[in-house]
Amino acid sequence: MGGLLQALVGVSEKAAELARLCRQEQPLFELLVAEKTGPDRNRRFLQDFKTLADVLIQEVIKHDLGKEFPELQGHIHGEESNEFRDVHGGTVAVRVCATPGDTAALLLSVLGPEREAAELLADAVHRDVALGDAALAEAEPDVSPRDLAVWIDPIDSTNEYIAGREDVPPVDGIAPAGLCSALVLIGLFDRRSGRPVLGVINEPFFRRDPQTRRWHGRYHWGIAHGDTRLCSLSPPAPRSAPRVVLSRAEGDAVRGALGPLCGGRLHFAAGAGYKMLCVILGLADAYVLSEGSTFAWDACAPHAILRALGGGVVALGAALRARREGGCGEPPELVYNRPAEGAAGAERWANRSGLVAYLHPQHLQAVLGAL
Repeated sequence: MGGLLQALVGVSEKAAELARLCRQEQPLFELLVAEKTGPDRNRRFLQDFKTLADVLIQEVIKHDLGKEFPELQGHIHGEESNEFRDVHGGTVAVRVCATPGDTAALLLSVLGPEREAAELLADAVHRDVALGDAALAEAEPDVSPRDLAVWIDPIDSTNEYIAGREDVPPVDGIAPAGLCSALVLIGLFDRRSGRPVLGVINEPFFRRDPQTRRWHGRYHWGIAHGDTRLCSLSPPAPRSAPRVVLSRAEGDAVRGALGPLCGGRLHFAAGAGYKMLCVILGLADAYVLSEGSTFAWDACAPHAILRALGGGVVALGAALRARREGGCGEPPELVYNRPAEGAAGAERWANRSGLVAYLHPQHLQAVLGAL
């Protein structure tokens, strides 16, 4: 498992470098910007470049993990389809080829004349990543890759990634929006039980060097398997009154119920992964979402880290039903191997009854009580 953890962190670092590359290299940034202006965008580009960035990162993660751990092949799932329309009107499947030249040629079939952009991306795809984190080698719980499967969110909070805002001031450490909320999420779960086992969250845009103007990232990981709980972080102490973070789209009923619990002060942020990261880092004590607008790929990685720290992610609707019926057991946590019955496409993997992500059980109970 130590080798698997190192591989996950390594591929998250490569993914983060690809995400940064698309913003800091001019040929790629011009493509990125061209796709964010709606009807005024540059029509010569056949594809939605932000989606290509997502898909390429996803395919890199699939390729690198599947190559190193063949037992995972066929069990690595992501948010994006890898099919694009090519310059001739046909379709092409974006993938990692045997050589940088082959990958660049495939990307050119999507990007048309943008040779420099294709070569920049292909070079990053095939570049090795060196890790200097000694703690990774010491994390070796007893679980085989053949028992696991993977959920990938290659760029969570894509809209914030495209907008690229750097000047959004944080409120109590929580950024309401901005580039910092764009994350790479890689979560592993047990194929049979569906429980999250290992999660890596990479923050590609954690800090910008004021002199070079280059972005630097950081990553966090957690393992929760059997009796093993290992994490790159330590759990923060609980607050007496919980701090809750919500989506700005959250309804008035939930806001009204939770406001008094939080002393009349609620916090808001973009990106499901970022809001769960705020809980992991102790910036918030709970993230509450009443709608089914998150998916397995959003929650799996953060959930594993929260479990490693003693918290979790529960299905809100089911937890409220159990509470009303007098249930005294553990609230029902999300699992990642059960598609929703009767749903199609991405909706098969939606967290349909909402969720609560929490670090300390007393805060979960306080939130459920208020709701």
